[in-house]
Amino acid sequence: MHVHAEPALIERGRYLVAAADCAACHTADGGAPFAGGVPLASPFGTIHGTNITPDADTGIGRYDADDFFHALTRGEARDGHQLYPAMPYVSYKTIAREDSDAIYAYLMNQLAVPQANRANGVGFPFNIRTGIHAWNWLFAGADAVPASQGESAAWKRGEYLVETLGHCGECHSPRGWLGQVDRDRPLGGNNRLGRFAAPDITPKGLNARGWDRASLREYLSTGVAAPAVASDEMLKVVNLSTSRLKPDDLDAITVYLTGDAPLDRSAAATPPVAPSSVADASPARDRYLALCAGCHGRDGAGVPHVAPGLRDNSSLRDTDPHNLIVAILDGLPEHDLPGLERMQEMPGFADSLDDAQIAELAQWLRGRHGRPTQTVTAKQVRELRESASDHH
Repeated sequence: MHVHAEPALIERGRYLVAAADCAACHTADGGAPFAGGVPLASPFGTIHGTNITPDADTGIGRYDADDFFHALTRGEARDGHQLYPAMPYVSYKTIAREDSDAIYAYLMNQLAVPQANRANGVGFPFNIRTGIHAWNWLFAGADAVPASQGESAAWKRGEYLVETLGHCGECHSPRGWLGQVDRDRPLGGNNRLGRFAAPDITPKGLNARGWDRASLREYLSTGVAAPAVASDEMLKVVNLSTSRLKPDDLDAITVYLTGDAPLDRSAAATPPVAPSSVADASPARDRYLALCAGCHGRDGAGVPHVAPGLRDNSSLRDTDPHNLIVAILDGLPEHDLPGLERMQEMPGFADSLDDAQIAELAQWLRGRHGRPTQTVTAKQVRELRESASDHH
């Protein structure tokens, strides 16, 4: 079923669908737009994104605008069954009604795809949907605490884009043992939802890893900035959402993430590399030159369109070496970024390096280019190596 709507409202809905990153969960790789089937990992099993095309039998064709708004903000389908909180209704609960109506108008004017929703792999007792009512009673009503300080119009717009439409806290905030977002530590980093860890994106966390408004804006619009190249789930966010936002909205997001009064970056600057570490003869340095320097460069400067630079790289400056270890173990696929930009595939070294060797390499890289005071242990590598099977 299609709903009549003015072209301007449909176009506004198209923009808001991008801002809300709907395609990431509702458009499967190689699948029809918004027809569902995307597997979403959770601590309780795999949940699949649903069909939100206007097909009457398998999609949302029988929804009216009120039904749609209710589902977005309360997590309850038209027939009354409770949606799993993988659908971020806890974040969407503060969506403006006019924005919900515009998204509804856009979706209801897309191609209706008769594709049944895939069965979820959620185990007992979490597959009992009525239990979600208790979860909602405990957690869904909690108000989001701002992750930064500000009162400007740009800050307030950024708060809405980050906390409501973009639902960034669903991945970047820590979670409790029942999967609830920790509202007391907004955007403070979450290591539990996938192979890679969503980092701390509070003003303090970003500042410590070398981010400022200019680099954040470049990253969100292109996927490539001096501190990092977008990867894994964040690459989807950039490609499907943030790269499609208007300049003013990108600016608002960076204002919110850094606060109206950004922190002084000089305190977080990486100290210059000591000459002794440049010319050291450690096994880790030899391993870097043999395995990594061909793409990242002898001095870690990186190669455009091939491999990112390592100097001041955000993952090397993180207090947690999780993502660096995973990248060395697993490697990275080829990155197709907005426009014509791409980064080539990085091989993994899980089969060629043991736990101690990877820990030594990670430690050397952090000491050379990032955070020299943090120790990387073979135990950390072993745990991530052993957990790899849980994510494949």
